[in-house]
Amino acid sequence: MIKPWVRKASRAIGDFRIFRLRADDVVSPRTGATHEVYVIETVDWVNVLALTPDQQLVMVEQYRHGSDTVELEIPGGMMDPEDASPVATGVRELREETGYEGEHARCLGVIYPNPAIQNNTCHTILIEQCQPRHPVELDHGEDLITRLVPARDIPALVAQGRIQHSLVVVALHFFELWQRGVLKK
Repeated sequence: MIKPWVRKASRAIGDFRIFRLRADDVVSPRTGATHEVYVIETVDWVNVLALTPDQQLVMVEQYRHGSDTVELEIPGGMMDPEDASPVATGVRELREETGYEGEHARCLGVIYPNPAIQNNTCHTILIEQCQPRHPVELDHGEDLITRLVPARDIPALVAQGRIQHSLVVVALHFFELWQRGVLKK
């Protein structure tokens, strides 16, 4: 049976606005040896599956600094301290990034983006009957274009490598499970 490693000490290494880095001294339950590990501390995130009445997903194209690419993604972002819940964050992010609003907002699933080095979770939020109702309100660091993509085209876009953001692919898998009735409708 796998046992948790015991944390003996923890120290902050750096604060980088959207994440903090810490070093932990942990003890292996198998060997008793102490190891230094690094953890990226960040707030939880949301990804939004926004479905229009005619079965299109509201998506965004944006430049990503890490990969130096323009990616086709779903709206999403970091939870703000004043957000009441991941669903509230999803509704806010959808409205800000695309101007769309909808109905029946709910969480389809939660994952750990990278449990080896990060402490946060990513919530996949589904919002149905989405329509444009507001002007876009981009943050100073955002430059997005809204795209409507037929839901039926999503598997081919993933297979062709047109959608490459791993957390978006996970959200699209939750969407497929929801469409097949595996997740509660």
